[in-house]
Amino acid sequence: MEHLMIGGAPRPVAPFSHAVRAGDFLFVTGQMPTDPVTHEVVGEDVETQTRQVMANLSTVLAGAGTTLSRTVFARVYLTEFQRDYAAMNALWETYFEVGKRPARTCVGVTGLAVGALVEIDLVVAL
Repeated sequence: MEHLMIGGAPRPVAPFSHAVRAGDFLFVTGQMPTDPVTHEVVGEDVETQTRQVMANLSTVLAGAGTTLSRTVFARVYLTEFQRDYAAMNALWETYFEVGKRPARTCVGVTGLAVGALVEIDLVVAL
């Protein structure tokens, strides 16, 4: 296994690696909607926060030598599930080619680190 900390990615909000390479897979820690420079949460709506989360995921993936298109599975966590599910999905579908979208679970949770509205983690094929 290789534990990765990616330069330019947001500082982790807890003691963990950005990603772990194990065999033919990369397990990417859930990314928050934090700016990699200021470490502050970006935006107060799920659309803005989802865009930042996806940008952060893309940064981690690029640092590991891969892209979102290799995503096998994703988990999405929303603190306001009923309110934000449709808006998050509208953005989500723009990141993946039709017919090649990853398997996914999306759940409502009572809270996320840094007061975020959304967090997403990935399993990526290398």
